[in-house]
Amino acid sequence: MTDKHFPVTRTDAEWRALLTPEQYQVMRQHGTERPGSCALLHEKRPGTFKCVGCGTPLFASTLKFESGTGWPSFNDPIPGSVETSEDRSYGMVRTEVHCATCGSHLGHVFPDGPPPTFLRYCINGVALEFEPDAG
Repeated sequence: MTDKHFPVTRTDAEWRALLTPEQYQVMRQHGTERPGSCALLHEKRPGTFKCVGCGTPLFASTLKFESGTGWPSFNDPIPGSVETSEDRSYGMVRTEVHCATCGSHLGHVFPDGPPPTFLRYCINGVALEFEPDAG
């Protein structure tokens, strides 16, 4: 991960106990789920997408859009919920997105999204849990 201290920290054993093997591989080892494999890709109800690792609200459903990539995509995160860093893995330069509260890898952000931000936060669905709006 990183040397930065996050408000929510866990030992490796605690992360492994909390997360499924796929979630651990994505969130703690910077992996990627198979495109199209997550049910949250098709989630359209009003609500909030939260970090599986710590429960931090990350993305409002109103900013989710269909990107055609096979991963849930959003225009913008909830302010202060995510941080970014440079990812030079696999011989390319990308902008990694991680949870600002627990540091878990969520996905990447690209400058090819729709208005108004023109950003595409391409997020691994296994890193998210969905909480529908009450009502």
